[in-house]
Amino acid sequence: MKKMILMASLIIATGVQLFAQQFKADTKTSKMEWVGKKVTGQHNGEINVKNGELTLKKGNIVKGNFTIDMQSIVTLDLQGEWKEKLEGHLKSADFFDVEKHNTASFTITGSEAKADEKGNTHVIKGNLTIKGITKPLSFPAKVTVKDSKLVAIADIIINRTDYDIKYGSGKFFEGLGDKMIYDDFEIKLNFGAVAAK
Repeated sequence: MKKMILMASLIIATGVQLFAQQFKADTKTSKMEWVGKKVTGQHNGEINVKNGELTLKKGNIVKGNFTIDMQSIVTLDLQGEWKEKLEGHLKSADFFDVEKHNTASFTITGSEAKADEKGNTHVIKGNLTIKGITKPLSFPAKVTVKDSKLVAIADIIINRTDYDIKYGSGKFFEGLGDKMIYDDFEIKLNFGAVAAK
């Protein structure tokens, strides 16, 4: 009887290792580049992943979450005074209001294998929270796992007005002319994670 119990325990443990694996975010290699566009041009920069974890089962991400450090927003296409002004404005109440909301988060509720012509392998589904407002979000991503490392690469489009970021939006203000800022912004995600020990 003891042998049977031991054998059953080993089978269960092996099954968990084979079919469900935990990963933790590698914050040093993970990168998030943002791109915001307006009538007269665009700006781009980076923002940091603070922490995160996810569960992989049979090749699909079944759950997970990661936290974004909103205080880390930087602009890469400007220098000096203009860089400081834009970064300060993005952190203000007009945009992400980081004094009140210093983090954002994405909770993964599941994924499905779905290849496309752009090289993506999965569609990731979840809920994005910005400024305390949570909305469902799904996007295609290229997910690879090799040598206990997971990488997810994706281009994500987010409508900022869904999160009460209305500054310069033609949807809410008239007569903006060339000062209008488009509602959609892009996140170019390169998320790295390592198998938890």
